[in-house]
Amino acid sequence: MIEEQKDNNKMEKEAYAQSKYLRLSPHKVRRILNQIRGKKYQEALMILEFMPYKPCKIIKKILESAASNAKNNHGYSKNNLIIYEAFADGGPNLKRFQPRAQGRAFKIHKPTCHITLAVKSII
Repeated sequence: MIEEQKDNNKMEKEAYAQSKYLRLSPHKVRRILNQIRGKKYQEALMILEFMPYKPCKIIKKILESAASNAKNNHGYSKNNLIIYEAFADGGPNLKRFQPRAQGRAFKIHKPTCHITLAVKSII
């Protein structure tokens, strides 16, 4: 029992934030998350600030939320955080129809995604 407590103290706690049912394509979001995974918090904010893509603004808000959770819940400093985990899962597709010639209809799939960011202290 004492060994288990020692192992728990060695494990670092991570703070995370997630946002669900976003009207973004998971494929396009993953392209951005791959750029910031493993980076320091301040560096990731700079990358997201200057990338010209629509999901960057939403990912930046989620990252700031995860950093605030780390500060408030675990007492970590925002300067010592790295992005430990960043992934986007696909959500349900909204299914719509586009009218076409001669009474036909084409399907339109509007994707949604769930974004999860986890941050961890390096010190």
